[in-house]
Amino acid sequence: MFHFSSLSALCLVATLVAAGPCDIYASGGTPCVAAHSTTRALFSAYSGSLYQIKRGSDGATTNISPLGAGGVANAATQDSFCDGTTCVITTIFDQTGRSNHLTQAPPGGAASGTDPNGFDNLAAADGAPVTLNGNKAYGVFIPPGTGYRNDATNGIAVGDAAEGMYAVFDGTHYNGNCCFDYGNAEPSVRDTGNGHMEAIYFGTGGPGGAGSGPWAGADLENGLFNGGNTAANPNSPSLTSRFVTAVVKGEPGTWAIRGGNAASGSLSTFFSGARPSGGYNPMHKEGALILGIGGDNSDRAQGTFYEGVMTSGYPSDATENSVQANIVAAGYAATALTSGPAIAVGSAVSFRATTACCATRYIAHTGATVSTQLVTPSSTQALKLSASWNVVTGLGNNACVSFESRDTPGSYIRHSNFQLFVNANDGSKLFSEDATWCPQAGLSGQGNSIRSWSYPAHYFRHFNGILYAASNGGPDSFDATWVFNDDVTWVVGPAFA
Repeated sequence: MFHFSSLSALCLVATLVAAGPCDIYASGGTPCVAAHSTTRALFSAYSGSLYQIKRGSDGATTNISPLGAGGVANAATQDSFCDGTTCVITTIFDQTGRSNHLTQAPPGGAASGTDPNGFDNLAAADGAPVTLNGNKAYGVFIPPGTGYRNDATNGIAVGDAAEGMYAVFDGTHYNGNCCFDYGNAEPSVRDTGNGHMEAIYFGTGGPGGAGSGPWAGADLENGLFNGGNTAANPNSPSLTSRFVTAVVKGEPGTWAIRGGNAASGSLSTFFSGARPSGGYNPMHKEGALILGIGGDNSDRAQGTFYEGVMTSGYPSDATENSVQANIVAAGYAATALTSGPAIAVGSAVSFRATTACCATRYIAHTGATVSTQLVTPSSTQALKLSASWNVVTGLGNNACVSFESRDTPGSYIRHSNFQLFVNANDGSKLFSEDATWCPQAGLSGQGNSIRSWSYPAHYFRHFNGILYAASNGGPDSFDATWVFNDDVTWVVGPAFA
């Protein structure tokens, strides 16, 4: 029989194990005032909605909740709801009860998205699949032009008030553009001056640190900082692990940047000290919330978000270390980015259209232009070669594939302004990502749909005979919803030559 003291200790351990990140922050005296995640509940007792998705086939919406209080998101509900169509994330709910929800970012001081009304795009609901201790969930994959915002918040720090924040990102998905942020910004959606933001920045922009990046830093408006000034910080390491924890916190006169591997190990402090000069001390924070964009809606950055919070007050290192242990215990791990009939690396393939009008046409190219063409056994050898493709390991992500032209070795199918071209590999990060594709089970119920890795709401689609990376109901004519599922479904067969 246990002594009372032993039983009490066991109960305390059970309570600590069950605690979520926001329970830990509260116990440290710095409660969460915003908590966002599409992968799991961030309070041990939270069982409400994590996020909302909208279906492309009929515009219907549904909310995704955890499997149980404090648990992982119910991905099966999403998979069932979106079966045979596409879905986007419309809302990421605030779990604190303060209604600091994140929704589609509106027009701002910087150009926004590809929407003709200036709104940012919404993220594909299935663009960032992961597992948490073996349970499937989805993060928020943000390509350029995509972003979320709340300009009417409750309890977010303003002025020089103390606050903390953390986020879990994908350390392999980033660029150097402005600005992949999560945190505090201007409700005017305009740049209102130095020190009017305090947000985590992740990417290769700013002064940087050791190595080639990406780095965890801060967007304080009119300045990306990796330390206490505008110089590179040699104590800020490149964070290249698949899952990254990034932390920023600030109080009058002082601030800090911390980070680490979200799947193992502890946090390190990259900077802790005085605020930068030049309008950043005191701070002039305004209390809006942003994800994937800058304060003025600058939206050319990319990244993937899994979870993050904002706190009231300046969290201690010890509190953040306990939060990091909780994140590690959540068991983030990568999972398959492809589905449907296998398209094997090393094979040579052809792509036959399945729309009723065009079921004898195949993807081919004439020069750089990719189109559908009628190919038969009696076609010329040149045409057969132009309709044949080598399957190689994805240039931008080895979990997906790239398609090399068999008649133009070293050239690949890539998208540029959402049209498909066959271009020579120039070795750039942008080319590699734009030439990477993740085959899925065909949306029409047969074959494959070929989804862009860098813009996962977009698929190979033939439209008036030309190939595009099209989205379901997007702003361009080739995004039309009519026969979308058929137009993006292909029967993948052996190469002609």
